[in-house]
Amino acid sequence: MTRHIPGLHRENKNGSDDLEGVFLVRVERAFYRWHPTRPFYLLRFSILEPKEHRGHSLTGRIYCTPKALWRLSWFLRDFNYNNDLLGRDELDEKALLSLQGISFVNFDSFAPAADWEKFDPATPRTQP
Repeated sequence: MTRHIPGLHRENKNGSDDLEGVFLVRVERAFYRWHPTRPFYLLRFSILEPKEHRGHSLTGRIYCTPKALWRLSWFLRDFNYNNDLLGRDELDEKALLSLQGISFVNFDSFAPAADWEKFDPATPRTQP
């Protein structure tokens, strides 16, 4: 199978295209990958905000091991995954598509999309 990977031919010597920070994202793809000891979901997010990164995507794993279920659950709650499915311990890949939320580029943290203004560097901050 041949895959098209945009930007593969470019050299990135100075790291200027590396994404860092907090992003408002939408789930673009979700695939369950079985592994004997560490099953995971492979997720691809499209960046919605900040605007200068719109069109880029982030890819990462969220593990489904018993020890890592807290992170998967956190992600699902903050991205407003269907509560009925979550209550039945069911994860439907189709139900994940188009969910929106906030993610750090390394998936260390998540937040609901409604909280974006708290993280958006373009939003003016008021001093207490």
